[in-house]
Amino acid sequence: MIHRTIALLAALVFAIPALAHGDKVHVLGVIEKLSAESLTVKTKEGKSVEVKFAPTTVYLTSADKPAKFSDLAVGQRVVIHATPKGSDLIAATVKFAENSGGPAPAGSPSSQP
Repeated sequence: MIHRTIALLAALVFAIPALAHGDKVHVLGVIEKLSAESLTVKTKEGKSVEVKFAPTTVYLTSADKPAKFSDLAVGQRVVIHATPKGSDLIAATVKFAENSGGPAPAGSPSSQP
């Protein structure tokens, strides 16, 4: 019983920073995979996190200018505010660094010959 209580308290302590802005979870990193339904972000800790899109997902550039899904690309840095829904994360806001116009990152569709 004591082990369960300690585990529950530890889970709460670690969950609070992740949920610091209401019910949203922050996912920061680089887009590693991208599809019409979701994207996978590689965090600085090396963890891959999948976030699903919703019809209500808002896309913004790092300058807070409106953007669209088609502006996203593998290799871009992103900050995502997502809502946990069961075992899924649903993107509320996807904020990303605009491409600098340089070569596409290795492995992205536009970098293929």
